[in-house]
Amino acid sequence: MFKIKRQINLLYISSFLWNLSITGAWVAILAARGFSLVEIGFAETVFHITSLLFEIPSGVLADVLGRKRTLLISNAMSITGCLIMAMTSGFAGVCISFVFHALGYNFSSGSGDALAYDSLKLAGQEEHYEKYSSNQLIIYRITSAISTLCAGVALLLGYRIAYLVSVVNHLIAMFFLLGLVEVEHTDEEAPAEDAAQADSAAQEAQNAVQTTADERPARSVPGRMLDCFRESLRFLRDNRKATALMFANSIVGAFDILLLFFLQSKLRDAGLEDQYLGIALFCMELGGILGAKLILKLKNCRYVLIFTMTSFCVLTGILLEHTGIAAVMVAGGFLSAIADDAVKSAISSKTCRDYYDEGMREYWRFKNKLYNGGLLHPEYYLVSSDDFTSYIVNGNFATFEDHINANIDGRHGYALKTLQENYPEADLVPIPPLYNVYD
Repeated sequence: MFKIKRQINLLYISSFLWNLSITGAWVAILAARGFSLVEIGFAETVFHITSLLFEIPSGVLADVLGRKRTLLISNAMSITGCLIMAMTSGFAGVCISFVFHALGYNFSSGSGDALAYDSLKLAGQEEHYEKYSSNQLIIYRITSAISTLCAGVALLLGYRIAYLVSVVNHLIAMFFLLGLVEVEHTDEEAPAEDAAQADSAAQEAQNAVQTTADERPARSVPGRMLDCFRESLRFLRDNRKATALMFANSIVGAFDILLLFFLQSKLRDAGLEDQYLGIALFCMELGGILGAKLILKLKNCRYVLIFTMTSFCVLTGILLEHTGIAAVMVAGGFLSAIADDAVKSAISSKTCRDYYDEGMREYWRFKNKLYNGGLLHPEYYLVSSDDFTSYIVNGNFATFEDHINANIDGRHGYALKTLQENYPEADLVPIPPLYNVYD
């Protein structure tokens, strides 16, 4: 029997262990090893370039392999990064270590949240996801605060022992991850009326184009990864609001992370003694906990306003960092952390609620039926916006999706006319839309 409380608690515990590390103040550790801020910044650039390159592929692997396996891979990557950092002393080793740490972050990013949402949905408790998301941000900030509080301990033990301790953390986290239950969506999980609706719609589409195709054999893992990659690109192209929300989250988060990272070194330059560095960093991380809690009070606030307020807070934090006064700089980091976790929690809940509900689930099942039946162009998700109409009028699309109010009527005005000039028997026939609970 599936136990949702146990599943969520295991996700909380594994998240706590994954984020807990006495090497959290890694900028200070690298500076203590003699690396300059330029070298530290370059290593950070290696991290973010790796993260950028593998963000989508890691997400695709999560869809193909499952979230539980992806979380295990994430910890394995982080362990590799820690071992490389502990066993090397040169700058090249630091950069290679950062590559594996970035991969660990990529494989972890979103996997736990997706598994939590699927689990809550399976238990009929998806309305609790917003609380789960807020709790995860609080866990992240608490563990980050503890990690930075241990900055002095890490400097005392030395970087090699400190990173080996982090290896132990990840091994324990993997032990708890093994207890998770992978939640998969199958056709049997869908309500009978929803499955019947999808089957009926697929049949109507097949009759409309007057074609029959045998189902293609099961796709290989690389093929499924390519399908997921195409669908991701298509989603970003067709859901500009979701793309804008993710971009807004990234902007606020990027400035906050950079500010908190470089304050680890800037505070020492401002005269803060090493024994107080961990306490200062701990206080700044507590701002994130406050932000994750405050946003729950603003559920009805417009996201434009949330983004504006959080951007203002982060920019204020950056200005305070330039004062050179340690206490004021800490206050700036605290304010920036509030903004980062507030916008992160708000947007995470928004995207899951609006773009990952039961309507979307049936939508993608229906699209898969079209694809397997040969009714969806094999390169559909790679077709550019400029070529979209061209594919319609030249008969390259057996089926396509469009916004009915904005475009379908218009398509009948010119696309259908051109299509019938090329193929007199052709027609544009609407098929029953799939119901979405937020439509």
